Amino acid sequence: MTAILEQLRRLSAAEEFFELLDVSYDPAVLQVARLHILRRMGQSLANSTLDGLTEVAVREQCRACLARAYADFVAARPIEQRVFKVLQDAVAPRRKGAFVPLSALYPPQ
Repeated sequence: MTAILEQLRRLSAAEEFFELLDVSYDPAVLQVARLHILRRMGQSLANSTLDGLTEVAVREQCRACLARAYADFVAARPIEQRVFKVLQDAVAPRRKGAFVPLSALYPPQ
């Protein structure tokens, strides 16, 4: 694991991520969407290949993922982005359960 990833792992506040990676932000946007932004960044990093990259390249990749995630939430509210499962499930079509007629509960006469 690279040094920048180790540093990111130790951070606890969203503002620390932005400061470490030198990404500017509006505190009002961050106040509303901090967890959503960090989750989206994590999803982007999980889909990235960091193996074999230099420390500088890994830092730049992390910076780009954070900047993209932040931009997503500047353009749309968290409820519209649906990053977390609970928000995804809120709009997912409900599956119909299997229909069992009452006649199936009683043996034929």
